[in-house]
Amino acid sequence: MELTQQVERLILGVKMKLTVPLLLLVLLAAAGLSRARVKTSLLDLTNSFGSILPRLSRPANHSRIFYAVMFDAGSTGTRIHVYTFIQSDSAFPLSSQPLHRSPQGDIEELPILDNEMFHSIKPGLSAYADSPEMAGHTVRMLLKVAKKTVPRLEWKRTPLVLRATAGLRLLAADKARVLLEQVQHVFDESPFLVPDNSVSIMNGTYEGILAWISVNYLTGHLNAQTKKTVGILDLGGGSTQITFLPKLRKTIESVPVADYVARFDISDTSFELYTYSYLGHGLMAARLATLGALGAEGLEWRVFKSSCLPKKFRDEWSFGGLTYQVSGDPDGYAAYKRCYQEVLTVVKGIIHQPYQLEGSNVFYAFSYYFDRAVDAGLIDGVQGGMLEVRDFRKRAKEVCNKMTKYPSSSPFLCMDMTYITCLLKDGFGFKESTVLQLTKKVNNVEASWALGATLDHFHNLKIH
Repeated sequence: MELTQQVERLILGVKMKLTVPLLLLVLLAAAGLSRARVKTSLLDLTNSFGSILPRLSRPANHSRIFYAVMFDAGSTGTRIHVYTFIQSDSAFPLSSQPLHRSPQGDIEELPILDNEMFHSIKPGLSAYADSPEMAGHTVRMLLKVAKKTVPRLEWKRTPLVLRATAGLRLLAADKARVLLEQVQHVFDESPFLVPDNSVSIMNGTYEGILAWISVNYLTGHLNAQTKKTVGILDLGGGSTQITFLPKLRKTIESVPVADYVARFDISDTSFELYTYSYLGHGLMAARLATLGALGAEGLEWRVFKSSCLPKKFRDEWSFGGLTYQVSGDPDGYAAYKRCYQEVLTVVKGIIHQPYQLEGSNVFYAFSYYFDRAVDAGLIDGVQGGMLEVRDFRKRAKEVCNKMTKYPSSSPFLCMDMTYITCLLKDGFGFKESTVLQLTKKVNNVEASWALGATLDHFHNLKIH
């Protein structure tokens, strides 16, 4: 109790503008340390206290800082997002429990995102299906980022959450379970707050909705006066998502099944979205389907061929913990038209075309849409840019028709660019003149579902 009272006096002293060394000496002396140990500890504490003194001396403006750690366990990599938020005292989450409505029935306002620390490691957890201890090692390595970013005094109340996506959804249930158990063990031994259901496989629909929430939050469209929002197109390794807010009721009424519609409330506003996640139609899974290798057996002796690959190309290619022998068609004709026909069988009749798509939304496209546009030289790798759908088609033609004479450094670029073109045109039904905003970051924050998932964790958006 005496030490607590002295700490309170210390904080008061900060407000009275006493010098930091003097305050630290008082605190250390109160703890009964010798003069020598006080001198040594003072040097250590001067460094560590530097990160928390701004919070102690922050003006009493009824706002606080809090943190959250979200892991994105994707099919091709595992990413960590460490978020720093600012929010008023009345809405400040002191635990991992979701924020509730105020006594007046209003939903607490969303916090301000102050900073994001991001890091990623390849391959994804699904690559360790037969050596699950490596999954734990991957997460343990990434946790070092969280420890360096979140002040030590905040660790115990900073929630730690991991959501796995298509990579684990495509795995056998027992193998996915063992991987998640390894992650849970690492979480439980960490110094962070581990809430209930902290490690799980995320529903594909949630992936699209939460990505939509992330981008619209970052572009300032989540408020009661919202009249204009942006749609999102996310192309992962194992799945792809489309989500937007329709302006016409018929878009919702004409969906093939109810699974294409989702509703949630945020900031006292209700949203009804068109959204769907296509498992097995991410870029890497689409490669397998185009090659005829999806679910195939006898991988040690079979060679999977495609007109989308250079004729003389032959190599091993791995995805999801399995290795495939792949090659071009040495007896065929490698070109865009042949490749498009192969890819069309993967898309046609499977991807639903929404009733209203054009003119109602600006669409942000990220993940592999962005990465392959960079690889094809269509956009800058840092700034991103705006492209028409026809730009993907034109570059796909160029890459495919020249890949035999001028081999690309990426032998799959023809197949990938053709698939993206086919997915946009014959899949979702975008016109060639549709403009897409290709981006990796929005306002310097990674464009992904992770931020939306963090907001959902704190605010319980009741997505249904």
